[in-house]
Amino acid sequence: MATVATADTVQAARRRFFVEGASPEGLVAAPILRSWQRCSSHGLDVGERPRVEPMSLTALREEQERYEILRRITRPEMTALRQEARLTDSVVILTDGDGLVLEMMGDTEFAGRASRVALRPGVDWSETAIGTNAIGTALVERRAIGVHGAEHFFEPHRILTCAAAPIFNPRGQLAGVLDMSGHASVRHVHALGLVRLAVEQIEHRLFERGFETCAILRFHEEADLVGTAREAILVFDGDRLVAGNKRGLSLLKLDWSALDKARLGEILEAVEPSADLRPIRGPDGQILHGRLTPPTQTGPRAVRTTARLPAADTIEPVFDTATLAALDRAIRLVDADVPVLVHGETGAGKEVFARRVHAGSARRAAPFVAVNCAALPESLIESELFGYEEGAFTGARRQGQPGLVRQADRGILFLDEIGDMPLAAQGRLLRVLQERQVRPLGGGAPVPVDFALLCATHRPLAALVEGGSFRQDLYFRIAQYVVELPALRDLADRRGAITRLWSGLGGDAIGVDLGGETLDLLAAHDWPGNFRQLAGLLRAMIALAEPGRPLPVSALPDEIRSRSLPAVRSASPPAEEPMRDGSLSALTLEAMARAVEESGGNVSRAAKKLGIDRSTLYRRLIWRGSGPETRQPARSRAS
Repeated sequence: MATVATADTVQAARRRFFVEGASPEGLVAAPILRSWQRCSSHGLDVGERPRVEPMSLTALREEQERYEILRRITRPEMTALRQEARLTDSVVILTDGDGLVLEMMGDTEFAGRASRVALRPGVDWSETAIGTNAIGTALVERRAIGVHGAEHFFEPHRILTCAAAPIFNPRGQLAGVLDMSGHASVRHVHALGLVRLAVEQIEHRLFERGFETCAILRFHEEADLVGTAREAILVFDGDRLVAGNKRGLSLLKLDWSALDKARLGEILEAVEPSADLRPIRGPDGQILHGRLTPPTQTGPRAVRTTARLPAADTIEPVFDTATLAALDRAIRLVDADVPVLVHGETGAGKEVFARRVHAGSARRAAPFVAVNCAALPESLIESELFGYEEGAFTGARRQGQPGLVRQADRGILFLDEIGDMPLAAQGRLLRVLQERQVRPLGGGAPVPVDFALLCATHRPLAALVEGGSFRQDLYFRIAQYVVELPALRDLADRRGAITRLWSGLGGDAIGVDLGGETLDLLAAHDWPGNFRQLAGLLRAMIALAEPGRPLPVSALPDEIRSRSLPAVRSASPPAEEPMRDGSLSALTLEAMARAVEESGGNVSRAAKKLGIDRSTLYRRLIWRGSGPETRQPARSRAS
């Protein structure tokens, strides 16, 4: 039974959850409680204001253009809801599948008040950014939801009452969210029902295009509802199920995982194409009413999604067997409070590896706090990491700030690109690791902290220690176990990795095959940016691909297409050649090692001096050692 929360019960729930640290079950609806728990695990502080970074007008226009199809499809429902919104001093909002507000219409006076809490176009209203709210929570829960007043995570948002429903495309992907929001003093009891009804109409209209070469089954338990927005829909390419709506899948006891797997004859008894309604026997013997319309066109299937492709930075790399074994070891080490250093080139998946460690560890329910040491200005890194007291420096926020280290309490602190951390901050970090307490800038009592430490870098820390730019005592503290992530070019099965990444991006869903010479060219490329670079290119290829047809070589960029196909290199290091004095290999490595030494261990500076790419220099030193006197791979030394 759903929990009906009053203002008093919500306040009691907030006090129990946020002040006493107890579970307020029964005082608020289960989805609200789950959202509060997620927000706390994300490291959001209920005592602070949410950090909002609105897009520039130029960037917002670009996003709106990217989602023009979604905006056009939803416009009739938004226009209809706008009149209702004006009558109830509310606004109607459309977001993309990540919670970014694309459009807002309705009562202009309330829109002005909503903008004071950043409820306006160009702002990310996902749960991780804004805390509990109808838009972000509907995306996570994948269901329609209302959030009223103090049920919102952050205090400033208690002026709002919001009702939102996610929009699913025919492939079960989140295309966006439709929301109605108003002032909490006027609770609009019909808002959630209106939003649900509008989304049902939108999702129904998504089947009007893109399926001309497919057979479409429209059915329902009640014959009068076939042909309306309430009907169940399943789409078949031949006899293979390729799309459907929630009602269609539910009536036949299926879910989205059945797409591309289930066959018409497996889920229903013989159904013949017909313009008339016919009885259909369901999986439990129930009688349904429906019609199966044959394809209106012949040719390749053209199924397109209205959702934006995932960003290249969010796409997970394909880890090989050795890396997955290293992941299992890293989880055990972190649970035993042993610091782990992850070493690998840019784009090889260091942060993804760290997040998987967190997800598999005993600290999975606590925060994962990621800090990019290279992105923080040197003047701010100490205050961001260790926090500060009120008045610690000019511009310091009132009441100070706890700092990222304290936010990771009970969880995992991930220091990415730690090789770029300034020496002064290295000293303070070492003290925190030794004493297990942090003292904020500007004085104040030290605060105990409990976190597991994961660090990552693409730089050879051992060489930096020798050059004096990284503390040796800190190196020994953080590198008690080192994991080496292989570069993409070093994987034994590069073709398989590329194919799996293509499938994960949705290339298979639109029926585009990566085969033959195209795949050979992709597998033979060096990919200095590793998985991040590859994912970015594959995203572009999916946008350019013709559904149902193989991806031609001509679609590839010139830098990949113009190269001849060399023999694909083995993932293993090349066999050691005799290192005779005066040989080309020996002289080359001597020059490389000398350049690194003269550059104080800075590989980028040494590569510039030699006139070669940094990744080439680094790869040679890893495979051969830092000089001719070294016979084993230098991977352990450069970590």
